[in-house]
Amino acid sequence: MTHNYRCWVEIDRAALRHNAEVVRERIGSAEMLAVVKANAYGHGMLGVAEALAPDVQLFGVANLEEALSLREKVNHPIITLSPTLPDERSTVVARGFIPTISSLEEAQAFAKAGRVSVSFKVDTGNGRMGVVESQSVEIFKRVAALPNIEIHSVSTHMPVSNEDAEYTKDQLLRFGKIVDQLRASVPGKYKVHVLQSAGTLAFNERTYEIVRAGIILYGISPLPEFQSLLKPAMTWKTRIGLIRDVPKGWSIGYGRTFITPKPMRIATLTAGYADGYPRHLSNRDAQMLVRGKRCPLLGRVTMDLMVIDVSHVPDADVGDEVVLMGRQGDAEIPCGELADKAGTIIWEITTRVGQRVKRVFA
Repeated sequence: MTHNYRCWVEIDRAALRHNAEVVRERIGSAEMLAVVKANAYGHGMLGVAEALAPDVQLFGVANLEEALSLREKVNHPIITLSPTLPDERSTVVARGFIPTISSLEEAQAFAKAGRVSVSFKVDTGNGRMGVVESQSVEIFKRVAALPNIEIHSVSTHMPVSNEDAEYTKDQLLRFGKIVDQLRASVPGKYKVHVLQSAGTLAFNERTYEIVRAGIILYGISPLPEFQSLLKPAMTWKTRIGLIRDVPKGWSIGYGRTFITPKPMRIATLTAGYADGYPRHLSNRDAQMLVRGKRCPLLGRVTMDLMVIDVSHVPDADVGDEVVLMGRQGDAEIPCGELADKAGTIIWEITTRVGQRVKRVFA
C-alpha cells in the first residue's frame, strides 16, 4: 500500500527481468554480473538482487558495507568494484568477497590477510583504478605468483563508451592485446570482463567471459538509440499536499524567482531536494504528471516541498499521485529528460533518490 507515502518509488520486477533478458540476448553464454552498488542505482539493492538472482551469475558492489548487506540476501559471488581500505581487507578475505586490486602492494597486503580470489584491474584510460597498461603484464605475473592469491578475473573500464566510439574501439583493441599477453604469460582459468551497459549495447563483438550490467538492468540506456529495447523499472512519485488559487503577480518560492503572470491554480507537492529531486531543475522547464497531464514546476525546488501549475487540470485534488519520473497514463517523464534539464547524467538522477523515499516492489 502506498496511500500513506509522501514520496516513493515503485520498482517493477518484471521490467528488471525483461532488461536482464535483453542483456542475455546480447552477451550469449557470458556470465552476467549485475551491478547493484549505490543501492542498486537508487532502486533498492536487496529488492533488486532478489528479483535478478535467478538471471545473473555474480553481483557487483562498491564496497565492503554493501557486500555485507547483499550477502544476507544472495549466495552469488560478490565483487567489490572500488578499492578496499586496509582495515577492511581481513573481513573481505574472511567473508569470501572478491576485491578489485590495482597494484602489487594491494595484492601483497591481501596475501598476508589470507587466501583470496581477486579481480585484477588494468587501467586502459579511465584513470581511477588499475595497473597502468604498460606495466600490467609484468605486475600481473608477480601478483599471480603470490601465495594465497588466486586470480578470479581481469578487467578494465571504458570511460567514453557512450561518447566516443573511436576511442572505445581502440581501447578494446589495446585491452584485447593485453589479455592475450596475460594468458600467454600466466595460463589459468581466470575470466575477463570489460563490457558494461554501453559496451553491451554497442561494442559486444567480443564479450569475454563476464559482462558487467549496470544502468541497463534498470531500463535506462546510456545510448538513447537503444532505449526502446528497455523497460524503465522505476516510477518516482509524490503527492499533492495542498491546492490554492493565487492572483497575478504572486511570488512563488525562495528568491521569488517565479512571479505569476496571471491568476493561477497551484499545487504544493510533498517532496523536495531532500528526497533527491534535483534543485538544479528549478526554473528549467521541469514538468511532472498529474492525472496524465504535464504540469510545470514553478520557482525553486525546496528541501521538502515544491510547487507546480495545475491550472489546466481542473480535477486535480489534494492527495493525488504526482509522477516525478516515469509513466502515468499515456504520458511519460523519462530519466533522460530530467538529466538533460538538470545538466547532469542519468546515473545521478536515480542514485540521488533519497533514503526517506520508500522503495515499493511490484
